[in-house]
Amino acid sequence: MMISSSKMVTTEKTLTLTSQSPSLNVQLLPTLPFDLIPEILCWLPVIFLLRFRSVCKSWNSLISSDLKFAKKQHFCMSTTRRLHFVSHASYSNKYTFTSYPIDFLNIRIRKRKRKRKRKERIKATNLNLTRFEYFSTGGNYAMASSDHFVGSCNGIICIANHYTGLVILCNPSIRTIKELPLFEKPSKVYSNNMTFGFGYDSFRDTYKVVVGLRYQIQDSNGNYIHKIEVKVHTLDTNIWKSIQDFPYGVGPIDLQPGKFVSSAINWLCSDEIQLRNPSFIVSYDLGKESYQKILPPNYGGVDVCKLWTLDVLRDCLCATSGDNVWAMKDVWIMKEYGNVGSWIKLYTIDSSKYHIEAVHIFENDQVLVKICPHSKIFVYNSRNCTFKCGNFERIPEICVESLISSCF
Repeated sequence: MMISSSKMVTTEKTLTLTSQSPSLNVQLLPTLPFDLIPEILCWLPVIFLLRFRSVCKSWNSLISSDLKFAKKQHFCMSTTRRLHFVSHASYSNKYTFTSYPIDFLNIRIRKRKRKRKRKERIKATNLNLTRFEYFSTGGNYAMASSDHFVGSCNGIICIANHYTGLVILCNPSIRTIKELPLFEKPSKVYSNNMTFGFGYDSFRDTYKVVVGLRYQIQDSNGNYIHKIEVKVHTLDTNIWKSIQDFPYGVGPIDLQPGKFVSSAINWLCSDEIQLRNPSFIVSYDLGKESYQKILPPNYGGVDVCKLWTLDVLRDCLCATSGDNVWAMKDVWIMKEYGNVGSWIKLYTIDSSKYHIEAVHIFENDQVLVKICPHSKIFVYNSRNCTFKCGNFERIPEICVESLISSCF
């Protein structure tokens, strides 16, 4: 039996699909309690939910603006959530965001493996790519090239300009963007002497951006002392506030952005401004608003590691170490955050030609790594110790799909 048209009838308690034709006054689907609709939809991927917004007004409202539903959907999909590569480019006041699923990359890797005659290269073209643009309304755009990716959390990415101090929060999945108000920058702080961090405060159920402003002062003996003034922006209040200065050493190495793990932002730090090799990790707990010093992996008391990089791998703090830039690299993760004894070495990667940072592990134990300073993405096969080069316009970052808006 063919039915030419139908309509969705919704009430507070039921959801029924009926025919518009008087001659077909029958229910096409059984009555479904309306309270069950969110329970069913929260188990669906974001890409499908965005399409279902056009089903009816109630679904559109639920998917587009119900923060409680967005959080529940993110929790339900936590074990099967879809990861995306996200890259951005900025010119003047224009930001261009590009996003594509990371699992498409893994599929292409597997297909390419069978074609050994072809050059082992991964291309990021036609991977269900989406792109959108945003025009900023504030700030100084003379130094748009100073925009840097700070981090991502629950589908929201943070981008900061180290010259102007402009901070942008964006959810690429639902295309929401928020510009944070500019913070007051002391005149003693040079334009590029900033470090940022971004994460979620589970205690207050809000998102926070942390900025450290490095400057130097002279003591009574005329010696220069390095200080880092710290400010925190809370998304629900949209206000910056000053907190305790950075308590350890001279602060993060090269002012790299902090890595968010377990409600805390983590930086590699050193005791000396000229010493580029970090000696410890400093974490700032967003809920407790307190600092903690964490030691890196222990090599039996032997100081063999001269270089460290910090990342997040499998939701754990990850440290990559080696004697120098052109050497074997050990990839470690901290299984229990804050417990120095829980550092576990996952891989030793022969990167004699590369300075690497591990950023993701596929289910088949292939490791996605950044290659610095060549701005490349490689996939490392831990079974045969080989690399495959990724052909990307710029190094992308990893972000999860979510419905959580960056505009509170």
